[in-house]
Amino acid sequence: MGRKTRPPRLELTSLMDVMFLVLVFFIYCIFDMAVHRGLKVDLPSAAGAREKGERIVITIRADDTMQLNGLDLDREEIVRRVKALHDAKVNLPVLVSGDRKASLGAGIGLVADLKAAGVEKASFQVKGE
Repeated sequence: MGRKTRPPRLELTSLMDVMFLVLVFFIYCIFDMAVHRGLKVDLPSAAGAREKGERIVITIRADDTMQLNGLDLDREEIVRRVKALHDAKVNLPVLVSGDRKASLGAGIGLVADLKAAGVEKASFQVKGE
């Protein structure tokens, strides 16, 4: 019986499906790596310099609770973690993103504690005009 065997074929359809899924996975990972993860605060308006690149973001909500890069922490823990990063020679600028309704004392106290801990690159984030 003279049956011929065909050489194996590489199915490109399934390979392209897998590559598309890998591409979509990496695109979602890139979007998830954003520094500011969308906590909505009503920033005060002022003229200021535009920060570029990586930074440490401290958010003060309207009820004066605080977050460090998306983690709910108290002020002492935030200062301790930022100082640890500063001591490890990670000299990233620190942006304090305070809601317009947050008390002024919470933001000023936080920046004063950061400066006392040796972190000099701390500034307030504002909405540009």
